[in-house]
Amino acid sequence: MKRALSMILAAGVAATTLAGCGSPSSPDTSDQASTSELKGEITFWHSFTQGARMEAVQSAADKFMQAHPDVKINIETYSWGDFNTKWNAGLTTGDLPDMSTAQNTGEVVEMLNADVLQSVDDMVDRIGRDRFSDNALADMSVDGATYGVPYYSHAQVMWYREDMLKAANLNVPTTWNEFYDAAVALTKDGTFGAAFSCSPNDLLCTRYLNYYVQSAGGSLLNDDLTANLTSPEVIDGINFWLKVYKDCSPAETINYTINDHATLFYQGKTGFDFNSGFMIGGVQSNTPDAVPYVKCAPLPRLNAGDAVYSAEATHIPLVVWKDSKHPEICKAFIEFLYQEDNYIDFIHSVPVGMLPSLNDIASNETYLDNETIQQFTDSVETIQTAVDTGHAIGFERGPTAQASYLTSQGVIENMFQDIITNGTDVKTAAKAAEDELNDIFDTMIG
Repeated sequence: MKRALSMILAAGVAATTLAGCGSPSSPDTSDQASTSELKGEITFWHSFTQGARMEAVQSAADKFMQAHPDVKINIETYSWGDFNTKWNAGLTTGDLPDMSTAQNTGEVVEMLNADVLQSVDDMVDRIGRDRFSDNALADMSVDGATYGVPYYSHAQVMWYREDMLKAANLNVPTTWNEFYDAAVALTKDGTFGAAFSCSPNDLLCTRYLNYYVQSAGGSLLNDDLTANLTSPEVIDGINFWLKVYKDCSPAETINYTINDHATLFYQGKTGFDFNSGFMIGGVQSNTPDAVPYVKCAPLPRLNAGDAVYSAEATHIPLVVWKDSKHPEICKAFIEFLYQEDNYIDFIHSVPVGMLPSLNDIASNETYLDNETIQQFTDSVETIQTAVDTGHAIGFERGPTAQASYLTSQGVIENMFQDIITNGTDVKTAAKAAEDELNDIFDTMIG
């Protein structure tokens, strides 16, 4: 694993760029200075651009600086896409933070490849390793060392409009066939059952195909970490989603990204969608009258008797950068962010959308004392179960570079576009996409 990570190219960055950005080892901070001795200035990059989340983080920083007057925390905020571009450019310019968020665990793999992170095992132990789910820490650990700590979590579930189902005399689907039949029944009078979106600038096709394949007990990566797009369960999954696109999805979604796609459900134009708890905030903003009818359920199964499963859990990490001059401040501040009052304030800034990554906070009375959380208690329980039992796409065998490329290169999305637009045979297109991914793996990883 170390060899793979040391050889991967960070997305969009040439090998020559990475070769010139090695970093000297940071001082050993296992014996962290007491917080009363903290002194220095750090830069914190994060991507919580929405007002409430941004304000919660800034409030915690202000309180921390008030308690430690010799510390200054400079906060810079970037969109998720801009953040990735910013730190990759910083590999050359040296303009890198002391600590930051990461978009997901896949981005942590990219950062590890660039050799810009330091282990945070000492900090995790002080916060309380057993307060985090094993899966969450496993998705951020390589060769026994932990390089990120989950700040919040969410997972993919099936969302539906209860009022639409009742009007059509439909039950909540539990299998993929039931989902398809219900989606077809809801496709009428300008409303569609479900959207299937294929923009190569996003990962929705990969995400949706992964749902189906996981439900069949498969994976998009083989045991040897080569791409798997030609096994029977994957071919079945490709054909299933092509059928959904043809029979109950708006045609224009062939070019839709996540935001375009989700807006259809927000506005009541689709009866089903697959998303995290952030779905609730979108409906609240777009069609507040529909909020009482928005519900979620576990992802559909292949067969009625199959066990409930989780196909994708996401944990948004906090990381400490290797060249930080004051890692002791970074780690002390992150520990401060996890203090109960600060942490709950942050999680409450997007209730249900952000679920606590700390097990004890998930059952904390103060955390639960929130109107949206109480209104969506059943949904919270459904998502939390998926968080606790799931992994990132392709992380079934731990963090891998292959998983990062699987979701970031748009290969599966282009495959679906080729089939839909050009009429390419499914097996032919799947084999070509599989070969393309394996070529990428060979070129980037070796």
